[in-house]
Amino acid sequence: MARTTVTTEAGPGASAERVPGLDRLPAGPALFVGRRAELAALRAAAARPAEGRSPVLVLAGRPGSGRTALAVRFAVTVAAQYPDGVLFARLSASDGARVAPARVARRLLEQLGADTAGVPLPGTVEDGRDDPACVALRRALTGRRVLLLLDDVRDAGQLWPLLADEPGCLVLATTAGPLTGIEDIDPVILGGLDRPAAAELLGDLVSGTRISCDPVGAADLAEACGSQPAALRLMAGRLRGNAKLAVTEAAKELARAVSEASAPGAGGGAGAAGKPVEEAGPEKPETAEKPGTATAKPEKSAKAAKQAQARRRKGTGAGAGAGEEPGATAPAPVVTPPAEPARDPAAWVRPDPEPAEPVPVPDNDPLIGAFTLAYATLPAAQARMLRALTLAPAQCADLRTASALVGCPAPEAAGTLAALAERELLTEEPPAADGTARYRVPGRLHPRLVRLREREDRPAEIELARARLLERLVRLTESARALLDPAAGPGPDPLPGPLRLASAAHARQWLLGERDLLIGAVADAIGQGDLDGSAGRLVTALLRTLPLTGAAAPADLFQLHELVLTVAERHRRPRRASAALLNLGDLQAAAGGWAQASGHYRAALEHARSADDEALCARALEGAAGCHRALGDAVRAADWYGRALGLRQSMGDQAAEARLLARVAEAHTAQRRFEEAEREYRASLAVLRRLGDEHGREAVGTALAELRERVSAGW
Repeated sequence: MARTTVTTEAGPGASAERVPGLDRLPAGPALFVGRRAELAALRAAAARPAEGRSPVLVLAGRPGSGRTALAVRFAVTVAAQYPDGVLFARLSASDGARVAPARVARRLLEQLGADTAGVPLPGTVEDGRDDPACVALRRALTGRRVLLLLDDVRDAGQLWPLLADEPGCLVLATTAGPLTGIEDIDPVILGGLDRPAAAELLGDLVSGTRISCDPVGAADLAEACGSQPAALRLMAGRLRGNAKLAVTEAAKELARAVSEASAPGAGGGAGAAGKPVEEAGPEKPETAEKPGTATAKPEKSAKAAKQAQARRRKGTGAGAGAGEEPGATAPAPVVTPPAEPARDPAAWVRPDPEPAEPVPVPDNDPLIGAFTLAYATLPAAQARMLRALTLAPAQCADLRTASALVGCPAPEAAGTLAALAERELLTEEPPAADGTARYRVPGRLHPRLVRLREREDRPAEIELARARLLERLVRLTESARALLDPAAGPGPDPLPGPLRLASAAHARQWLLGERDLLIGAVADAIGQGDLDGSAGRLVTALLRTLPLTGAAAPADLFQLHELVLTVAERHRRPRRASAALLNLGDLQAAAGGWAQASGHYRAALEHARSADDEALCARALEGAAGCHRALGDAVRAADWYGRALGLRQSMGDQAAEARLLARVAEAHTAQRRFEEAEREYRASLAVLRRLGDEHGREAVGTALAELRERVSAGW
């Protein structure tokens, strides 16, 4: 079906193509209608002078209101005003889970191209404004003009650690609920589309003359959808899939579905399982609107009235305009000029905002009714695929992961994904670097689909699907390693043609593009604890392969080693646990987190002792000694180096013995114990002489000569 693209005026973003980072934004819908007043309000707010901190624009709307699509649209129109780039991050997972600010800050730093080598790793301080990654992000933004689009913000506690004291930057946050805790922000609140925009969206999506020839039916359907873009899209997909379905009949079906869900004791539609709905609905960029203003359908219940009063008291909410007559045009959103912000962050941010719960989608929401109707008409294969995609990492999939989840050929998986996207049940993501189409399960539908999966799929089938996915990711990662490092040995058996990585460049692009999803997949598997074998193989493959890209982030390696530690301790494998702790300590030490590294080394020593592994014990002792040395505690450094030296000598490891003798000498020098230091240097030289290590002898000899020179000078 050919779809037209309806656009607003180009505005100040006409040359935005040259701004770096626009390709990071969600693809957005092909059709965008309405929202002229909201776009104008956002532009006016962004144009106001700001002092002291980055101005913050908040776009609030219930799940399905199109807040992400509108945010992307606005970002494109103003991107040219921010020549240093556009940054994007989602602050909620598809299942509604809250993403920590520190994790978001690290990803934004990478997008900004800032050096993260000196940023301490997780665990250095509590997550929040004082987290080193958040501090580094705010510092990196200073003096730049950057647009930050933060999607699906759950609460102010996620947002305020990321706000820099840089008025040249702009932060645009989308949320389903109020962001209480940050001063001087006035949200732009989204209701439904107005009647003409809703009818035009339906006409453009359905195509042909079905909408234009039945304007009354189109108006009835828009009213039944509450003029919500997401519900309108789902019903348009239903009409496209059933050429015999009249528009008026579709409106009646949806009205019946919503009415049945509203009845006392109703189960709540597909997958409700008779339980209250507690689900998040982070909006994804598939909704679309056309220039116009917002309307909302009438809400007559006492519950709706109370909710409206609460929203007015809070100044934001998910359903602006409740109580207007159907089709009435809502007044243009008004953003009042913010008061001049204080330069001290403590003056404009309330301390320690409390984490907020996800905003639920009620059972009687038109969005749920439209989904219920769409799901009920799916062929069995498509319904199974849609349920299985809730098992994909971050609910994002392509033909490689989708074919593994359902156990079908790759071309069949690609066709099913495209069919689900045609029915508006999946959102299209930007394609992978090799052009592979990618899709995402909308967050607003995720909880319903999980409930359907738990009800319709046997646990053994679900476990088998997860196992197939992990093994597919293992083979892909090992194939990438073989391409990036051919000398390391042969790779696994080649995958079928559509799944295969063609070259080293392709392998690197795939690894870096799918890095978050790969780590998320293994973290989910280890968190559930029933597929540790496959998850362990994937962790090992990633730890071997990611460094070959030349762009492995220390924080990612740190998370992978933590996962190795989790599995090792769960299965009581002390040797493997000790090795994981040593790697964690090395990463912390490289980032300057000496106190945290010392803790890891000490824990590694305990595990190594329980495994009776002298080599690991010596390695842990030496690592802890290095931490004491870096922290300025020469006495403890000499003690721990000495204990490591004793173990290496008993093992007959002369190279390590020579190195540790020199380290002991350095610790003695720091304590001004010059005679002991000279004795250890000379002992190290003797060992190096026996080994024939001329380079080592030169380095230790130079250190000894400097010591003697300083002592003779009266040091």
